[in-house]
This record gives sequence, structure tokens and C-alpha cells, in this order.
Amino acid sequence: MAAPRRAWLMFGFSTEEAAGEPAPGPGPRRLEAGPEGILRVWPAWSYVVVETGAGLEVRSAGLRRRLPGWAEALPSETHLVLRGAAAAQAWPRAAALRGALRGSPAWSRALPPGPRRPPPLPLLPGGFATPRPPFFAPLPGGVRARRLALGREHALALGAAGEAYAWGGGRHGQLGHGTLESELQPRLVEALAGVPMQAVAAGGWHSASVSEAGDLYMWGWNESGQLALPSKALAEERAQDEDTGDAELTPHQEQPAAEDAAFISIQAFPALLDLPQDLEVSKVSCGSRHTAVVTRGGELYTWGWGKYGQLGHRDNTSSDQPRRVEYLVTEGLQVEEVVCGPWTTYVCVLEPEGPTAPAACSEEDTGKLCSCTPAAMSSPGTTLPSEARPGAGQVEATVN
Repeated sequence: MAAPRRAWLMFGFSTEEAAGEPAPGPGPRRLEAGPEGILRVWPAWSYVVVETGAGLEVRSAGLRRRLPGWAEALPSETHLVLRGAAAAQAWPRAAALRGALRGSPAWSRALPPGPRRPPPLPLLPGGFATPRPPFFAPLPGGVRARRLALGREHALALGAAGEAYAWGGGRHGQLGHGTLESELQPRLVEALAGVPMQAVAAGGWHSASVSEAGDLYMWGWNESGQLALPSKALAEERAQDEDTGDAELTPHQEQPAAEDAAFISIQAFPALLDLPQDLEVSKVSCGSRHTAVVTRGGELYTWGWGKYGQLGHRDNTSSDQPRRVEYLVTEGLQVEEVVCGPWTTYVCVLEPEGPTAPAACSEEDTGKLCSCTPAAMSSPGTTLPSEARPGAGQVEATVN
């Protein structure tokens, strides 16, 4: 029996839309892989960096440029941080999209010889990279991080023993310390102490972690239901839809959680989230205001803001409840990895061999299947042009 094929699919806001072109449709869209296959993806708002067997490649609307000599990426709408064997550098976004990394970078840091497989970006020896100035921040010596995730204003670190640290801006409860105060230095998330974690993820202003037992914890801002807790904004949207037929979500001011016990605007402590049928989680990723998880059975569940179809349900509906992406189940696709961009969701799936491809369009509308080679994939925080954009979200952290 032939081995299953791997393919990368994308739901949500496209690079064509970012360039002002018409939307290609509700998705999913296949990433064209070529003979080398795709190993990892790092999405920004208007472009995505992919790792193929031939190296890194940056893709935007109608453009694909090789980035030879680099191993990892951390993109934003102003700069692209790249890591190679001997150095990490930040280059202006425009230069990266042209594939013209010549002259002097905006920032460079030499890397000492180290382990063959160092921890993924944004971690660097002695600290971590950020995709905007000052491009590097130190980590205290007492924090031995093996993973790090960046949000808009905060950062999460996964310690060597599975402990979780959070610091940065805390005005939406995204640090999980039970307050709305900021923290200048990494602080242990005490509510998770004694529960070893295997993964952490940072959205725009919300956070998530997965325990070694497969339990999912979430905290922070819930304005669009991204914590899978009752959202007043979504309840008002549903009521408006019932009255008018089809009304778009309009911005809402934050409502204190105590105003109405039925709704939660901010969850300042980690909350254990029960998925349907008590499913266990293996992977989690956070976008601007949405969340996606992969279960140990290979299914994808999403919730939160869905205006651009980033939840994968082939509509633009937001949800404050976990929903299985039925398209993947119907097509017999098993999910291996998930990476959320600000307004997108990328998934690597296993698809059975057969004469008929699942009904998903490709980047070039060829209808061809693409494949990605198996590889462990990291999900560093992604970026948006500015906080002023509607739905701004999981982006580079500003950490003092």
C-alpha cells in the first residue's frame, strides 16, 4: 500500500487580498510545494515564508523568491528575521519580498557554534529575537526556555521542565497571572505550576498551553470568542443577524466580566477547556483573535474570529465554541500540524492515495495536489502591520 501523501492547506485571508486583489474564495487553498516538498511555514499578514527541501522561500501575491543560506524565519510587516548557521539577521520586508538581501541588514547577531538542532526561533542563545526593533531581548539566566511564543504585547516561554512563563503587556489578562498588570520580566504562571506543559501559543492578546496529558488551557482576551468562552460581542452579533438577516461584526468595547455573569470578556487565569467528547490535544496555535488545535486523533478544531474564513468552516462566521473542521473529515484528511497567521490557518494534512484529489484549489489554481515532507514544525508568533488594523492579533511582542 502506498504511503499517504502530505499537503499543506490554508484557510482565511490570502496574500492576494493583502495586495488589494480579489479574494480567491472561501478555501481551502493548497500551497504549491514542488518536488522538494514543504517542511514548515511562517505566516505574516501579507506574505508567508515556507521551508522546502531546497531552503527558505518567501511568497506574496504572485511572487516567490528564494532565500538561500537561511534555516528559519520570523516575519513581520516591517522586517523579516532570518537565522542561519552563523548569524541571525533582520532585513526590511521589502528587500525580503524582492529576494534582494544585499548590503547591510537592519540588525545582525553572530551565533556561536551550538547544537545541531537549536531551539526554534524566536529563541536565540542568551535571549530571543523580535521581528521589529530592537530585534533582540535577553532572557534571565534562571529561565531555561525550550520554546517561546510572541503575542502583540506579551511573550510566553515553555521551560525545560514544562513550566510556563509569561511577561509583557497584561491589559487583557493574557499573562495568566490573575491581574491586568504588565510584567517586565518572565514570571511563572503559578496557576499551571505542577502541571507539565508540552506547548505554549500566543495570539494577539490571548494565550494557550497544552499539558503533557493533552489538556488545553486558555486565558486572556475573549472579545471574539477566541478562548471558547461565552462572548458578549458574538451573542450581540447573532442577535443582530437574526434581526437583519446578515450583519457583519462591528467593533465592540470591552465589557467587564462582572457586568454579565453569562459572558466573559477577559479571563485572567488559565481556564481548562473541555473539547467535545473529552478529546485530547496535541498541537495548538493562535492567530489574531482565533485559535486552532489538533487532537491526538488528527482532527482540527477552531474557534474565535472568522471574518475571513480562517476557521475553515467555509463561511465567515465567528464562534465562541470549538468546532471541528468537517471539510477535512469528509475528505479523509488527517491533520499533523497547524500554524495560525494573523487572519489565516495553515494545516499540514495526510491524505489517502486515490484517483481523486480533495476539492481544494491550489495557489496557482491548477487543481494539482502538492506534498510536504514530514518535519517537526514550530509556530512562532506572527505579525500584523499595526494594531490599528481590524482584528489585529498574534504579532511581535513588545517586551521590555
